[in-house]
Amino acid sequence: MPSKNKLRIVFMGTPDFAVASLKSILEAGFEVVGVVTAPDRPAGRGRKVQTSPVKQFAEEHHIKVLQPTNLKDESFLDELRGLNANLHVVVAFRMLPKVVWQMPEYGTFNLHASLLPQYRGAAPINWAIINGETKTGVTTFFIDNKIDTGSVILQREENILPEDNAGSLHDRLMELGAELVVETCNQIAAGTVDGLPQKEINPLKPAHKIHKETCQIDWNVPLGDIHNLIRGLSPYPAAWTYLVNDGKEEPIKIYGTHMEFGEHHLESGKLLADKKTLKVAVREGYLQILELQLPGKRKMKVSEVLNGLNLDENAHLR
Repeated sequence: MPSKNKLRIVFMGTPDFAVASLKSILEAGFEVVGVVTAPDRPAGRGRKVQTSPVKQFAEEHHIKVLQPTNLKDESFLDELRGLNANLHVVVAFRMLPKVVWQMPEYGTFNLHASLLPQYRGAAPINWAIINGETKTGVTTFFIDNKIDTGSVILQREENILPEDNAGSLHDRLMELGAELVVETCNQIAAGTVDGLPQKEINPLKPAHKIHKETCQIDWNVPLGDIHNLIRGLSPYPAAWTYLVNDGKEEPIKIYGTHMEFGEHHLESGKLLADKKTLKVAVREGYLQILELQLPGKRKMKVSEVLNGLNLDENAHLR
């Protein structure tokens, strides 16, 4: 059985969500001999080259960084073997080839932001909220040949609050996940890990990648479904719709809403505004818009937007 001091960890991850786990591993006293992260890429309007949050953190802590474009490339594999790691820890990274996840003596485990087997895939936090779940969590599991299907090591539940959006839930799961990663490393170091096959559950709810068409709002579906879509995509990538007003049609993004149930005889999508509030008529009532973004503008509270937005009597969202 390895001790904490005998574990030699290679950490694989890219975004801020992964940084919390890497930081916690170091603070718990484990040795991280290298980090594998995404290559630097140009981003933003200026196309300035940006490094990943994991790379930035690793360099600040003088950890060796590998940035392969091809995870099967022999030069990368040789460099990875040269780190002589006996455990790989993966948080928010790419699908690994077998030659990588089979490499270390104690295997490769991944942190996933759902209660597996539910919400396997790229966007588990978004889809849990979009689907109106009231519970989710984090899971560590040993990687195998398929996506998010390996033996479960540990799980922790987290409530999804009515006021949550994808951003607030992301931040809580990031911290909870970091704790679970350290606990998993401790079990591996103590030789007490007992991975269990994932349960057979029907139906399985997937968490496939979010595309632009996923984010377009359908104003004819039930009120709660629209509200959940908006909060499940806020703050990123954001739900969007078309504003039809004054003979023009332009896309807008909506970040926050409040549900108001009640009866009316208006068409779905019809806009109602006064000096401070903006509502959309939908089935079962109205959706009050709290925060939105007009083309070429920053994200704003509705009260700010209404100061400079003149809506005609036929204004609607579609």
